[in-house]
Amino acid sequence: MATLKKSRIEISDGALIPEKDDSAVFSAWRISFFGALALIIALPLFSPEPYRRILLFLPDGILRTFEVTVLSIIFALFLGLFTGLGRISRIKVINRIATIYVEVIRGIPLLVQIFYIYYALGRIIKLPDITSAVIAMAVCYGAYLGEIFRAGIQSIPKGQMEAALALGMSRSQALRKIILPQTIKVVLPPVGNEFIALLKDSSLVSILAVSDLLRRGREFASKTFYYFETFTMVALVYLVITLFFSRLVALMEKRLHQNER
Repeated sequence: MATLKKSRIEISDGALIPEKDDSAVFSAWRISFFGALALIIALPLFSPEPYRRILLFLPDGILRTFEVTVLSIIFALFLGLFTGLGRISRIKVINRIATIYVEVIRGIPLLVQIFYIYYALGRIIKLPDITSAVIAMAVCYGAYLGEIFRAGIQSIPKGQMEAALALGMSRSQALRKIILPQTIKVVLPPVGNEFIALLKDSSLVSILAVSDLLRRGREFASKTFYYFETFTMVALVYLVITLFFSRLVALMEKRLHQNER
């Protein structure tokens, strides 16, 4: 009887990271990125009213979007790392706490978490808008990154840990000096995808009156009633940013593989 080979399907909310051999002049990434960039430049030139005004209205929103995204991913990485370590811990209490955190957070939509932290917990402690947004996004993505780190650590051959222990290292030393450096190389692509997904999900913080890219677009559209033009420009800016970072992640992954040789 013939055996069936199992294959794994990977789907991500992030932008598509270019393949290593995706060097064609008219690749999908190049068409999408440079096409969107050309539209951002051409629309204000050929139709200054209202596209030029829109473009001048958005930069501070772009900066706030980056601020929320960078702060959230930094805290999410630390939270995800400790969660991943907790998920593989032999201490049952720590393992159970980490597992419950992952299951609960992944079962609640990000928008609900943002509302909960800002409005529900606001009855106990009043947090600034941007602080609430960063906490909600870091807690949410920390759960997903925790699973990525767990899978990355477990993908390293067990023989490496056994060899480190045989050389006299403690488990914590072996984890810190042997396992985690290799794990970083394994988890970089999925972490990059989560960063891009977080960048897109940062648009949800506009409901807290955080003046991110989407919020600025909504403010302009509500004042001028140029809804189609405004959200066209907002969508193009988001597309350029996410595609840019997808290429950056691909370059970082390529550099890591080159250093291995």
